[in-house]
Amino acid sequence: MLGKGPAGRYWHAIEDGGTAFREIAEAIGSRLGLPAVSIPADVLMLPGYLGFLASLATLDLPASSLVTRPTLGWEPARPGVLADLDNGHCFSVG
Repeated sequence: MLGKGPAGRYWHAIEDGGTAFREIAEAIGSRLGLPAVSIPADVLMLPGYLGFLASLATLDLPASSLVTRPTLGWEPARPGVLADLDNGHCFSVG
């Protein structure tokens, strides 16, 4: 499938683009029975919250597969991130 597109391009193979970090945190919190609370960006940058990932959590980097789909003839076959979190596969106890 990747051979259909030009070399050197970035392809976004996602169903849903731009899922808010808040929605992902709320879905995870809901599955774990924990509250999801908002933390101001300046507090997130303090040591002890997310460490080196703090700067990534404060960015707004939505992705879209609007170019990937027609160029490569690709369509998502799996659920989006929120549906996948909701189905419980990420939270198996073992």
